[in-house]
Amino acid sequence: MEGGSNTSRSNKRSHSEVEEEETNQGGTAPAENNDDTSSDDDIGPQLPSSAPKKKRRILPYEKLYIAALPKAARYSKSLMHKEQLSFVTMTPFTDFLITSSADGVVKFWKKVAVGIEFVKEFRAHIGEIKSVSVSSDGRSFASAGADNSVKIFDVITFDLLSMLTLETTPKAICWVHKRGASLPLLAVSDESSNSIRIYDGRGENQSPLHTISKLHRNPVSLMVYNDAYDCAISVDDGGMVEYWRPHGDYEKPDNVFQYKSSTGLFEFKKSKSVPMVLTISPSGSHFATFSFPDRKIRIFDFPTARLYRTYDESLITITEMQQAGTALQKLEDVEFGRRLAIERELESPALRNKIDIIFDESGHFILYGSILGIKVINTLTNRVVKVFGKDENIRALNLCLYQGQPQKKGVVTVSMAASANPLLQDAEARDPMLVCTGSGKGRFYMFTNEEEINKSERDIQNEKPKQLVVGKQTEVKPAESGTAAVLHTTYGDIHIRLFPEAAPKAVENFVTHSKNGYYNNTIFHRVIRKFMIQCGDPLGDGTGGESIWGKEFEDEFSTLKHDKPYTVSMANAGPNTNGSQFFITTEKTPWLDKKHTIFGRAVQGLDVIHKIENTRVYKEKPEEDIKIINISIL
Repeated sequence: MEGGSNTSRSNKRSHSEVEEEETNQGGTAPAENNDDTSSDDDIGPQLPSSAPKKKRRILPYEKLYIAALPKAARYSKSLMHKEQLSFVTMTPFTDFLITSSADGVVKFWKKVAVGIEFVKEFRAHIGEIKSVSVSSDGRSFASAGADNSVKIFDVITFDLLSMLTLETTPKAICWVHKRGASLPLLAVSDESSNSIRIYDGRGENQSPLHTISKLHRNPVSLMVYNDAYDCAISVDDGGMVEYWRPHGDYEKPDNVFQYKSSTGLFEFKKSKSVPMVLTISPSGSHFATFSFPDRKIRIFDFPTARLYRTYDESLITITEMQQAGTALQKLEDVEFGRRLAIERELESPALRNKIDIIFDESGHFILYGSILGIKVINTLTNRVVKVFGKDENIRALNLCLYQGQPQKKGVVTVSMAASANPLLQDAEARDPMLVCTGSGKGRFYMFTNEEEINKSERDIQNEKPKQLVVGKQTEVKPAESGTAAVLHTTYGDIHIRLFPEAAPKAVENFVTHSKNGYYNNTIFHRVIRKFMIQCGDPLGDGTGGESIWGKEFEDEFSTLKHDKPYTVSMANAGPNTNGSQFFITTEKTPWLDKKHTIFGRAVQGLDVIHKIENTRVYKEKPEEDIKIINISIL
């Protein structure tokens, strides 16, 4: 006790010491006083006093915003079109889901208390649908087709109101009138000029009300309208972004930036990229883009047009993160290669304008498809807060989101509202739904709150198989087949025995392609010594090729095994994804059993196979092209 009190007294400061500290007014204390143990700040290395700690951004009520999104990470249901889906659109305020497919079909679905109900189908266009648009009040919908027409629909009555017949093929369309306007206005651009034409949205006049011809120098590929600012944004094929008012002088409105030089709109010119996606946030305060070839998502402040956020989804970045193990999800090498091949295909003209980015209802989160699923990013904190469909075999492209509350009409008294009535709570519960299309898929997929999902029952067969055109009797051709083939290559001939009994579809596909010259002048694009040689890709990089049916076909596993070299099998990107590519093994490869369809074996020209196998390669591709001249079927 006595020792403790002495220590305590020795640590007390005298009156003169206190006065000296007050005189110093916060200056550095003498060295002998720096051992004061009352301050935890003295422990360990210190940051310079001029560098304050960086505060982590926090979005208030973030959990509530995330709770307003669908809970399930897997899709709970999918429905069909007969052809590949192009666009999915959720109409604001009127709560309709409108789906459009590559064959020109438009379907209307009504959002009900739980899920959706089919309403009506239209064969809107003969051929591909180029662009779709829904008005800001959710009452008008339009589709533009490769048949040089624009169809105008009334959403509430789900009826086709009128049609605009154009002289050229439309490229982009957009409703450009304010909510509640008496005269609906529809802007239409075309593929052959730089003009934007404004039409009467009722379709009563086939001639445009006004033509904007000096705003852009190239054809306009994207247009969106911001109701909050009564302003439209358009993007042309050269990457130039312009603001304009859809009435009056059709110039830039006064309620946005004054000089374009103070904005970030030249980002695309600097990066030599062109936006393929343009989306406005619900409040109108921001807009988002996705561009090729840099594959960057950019978010801009709308009134100032200054760059707010950038997210890099380039293939180089994706690959580096996969290799470094810093990606959200570490994929197996084969699965990563399969997904990467799909990513490369997105730059094709048929797919790149089908990609989409959407905001949630709060405007704080963006959602978009990626190699790892549909990412949900908090744009304030720059954090991925949720991923939908990361374990699904879908590369999401076009998206739409429903977060409203279905109308369950009924009288609710004050006492009922104050009670803990589970029926009342259920009546007021939201039924959020995220809808997406998939690359190469004839379905659209719905993510909901339903987490107990039966995978065998969720894919609904709501379409019948394709029927023959009425009035035409088409003779069914017998399936092409054969028992042997000769690959005439630049290194010599390879004779193959085919197995039509074991793999009839694979043989039919191979034989038909061979007879049609599909494989002519294609190269052996992948050669791995002591493993196999691969070919059959018209693109020559392992990412292309399709079956004779224009879509992937199922595996055909039999008693045949990869128990000897010179086995000929279908290359694929996973189960039931066969196209046109095939490979010939040079060793026993038993691990490929039940993973790749065997449809033949090489019986002659084995020296040619080994000559190809031993050629010099760079990253598994021969340095000198080795070509298939043609294939003879015997």
